[in-house]
Amino acid sequence: MKKLLLGSILLALAIVVPVPTMAGVNISIGIALPPPIVFQAPPEVIVLPDTNDVYVVPDINVELFFWNGWWWRLWEGRWYRSHYYNRGWAYYRNVPRFYFDVDPGWRRYYRGRDWHGHRWDYKRIPDRQLRKNWRNWHNSRHWERQRTWGVRNYKPRPQRQRQELRRERQKQYQKRPEVQRHQQQIREQQRKYRQKQPRGGQPQRQQQLQKQRSQTQEKQRRGGSQGKKSRKKPDRGNAEHR
Repeated sequence: MKKLLLGSILLALAIVVPVPTMAGVNISIGIALPPPIVFQAPPEVIVLPDTNDVYVVPDINVELFFWNGWWWRLWEGRWYRSHYYNRGWAYYRNVPRFYFDVDPGWRRYYRGRDWHGHRWDYKRIPDRQLRKNWRNWHNSRHWERQRTWGVRNYKPRPQRQRQELRRERQKQYQKRPEVQRHQQQIREQQRKYRQKQPRGGQPQRQQQLQKQRSQTQEKQRRGGSQGKKSRKKPDRGNAEHR
């Protein structure tokens, strides 16, 4: 009886706990989740200069960001996101759009309270205040327009310079060994996935959808043809009689 009860509980957990997937290709098997981060209290964040409202937890050795209503975590070359800072992580296929705006040396500038030669009076933002205000701050461009991110006498970089920095940081990111290992793992799992698909160039699900569309178009064509045949020409004799 106890074994039956235990088996039922394990089955329920297997159904309830979601498994991260990758945009139409199920290669999440083998993608490990990051280890938990233990917080004694909700973490405080700071907003990073020269970004579009990217917040970071500065006092831990883990890259943990908040952006666009999500918590983002980089671990072993893989990205994860969650609505919570300490649980609920799900594998994220791509590099989040904000990341290449983040200056790789931000920790050094944070410790020295200096942002590229300017005094950086960053503000520590409690978790409750962040969750309450992040959307309004984003819509009003609060940190960039009103406070220049807390950097004294600082002018935001021109858009062209920002784009050049993004491209350079993207190149450096792709050279990281852990990122290259992860990309190799993705390619290997995609190759295995394609090998399992039926021959003919298309996965089985796509073939079924294409067949259904063809059948629907054929029915519509037949229905249109029958409608044309059912139309009768007016009886000339009756018309003259009237």
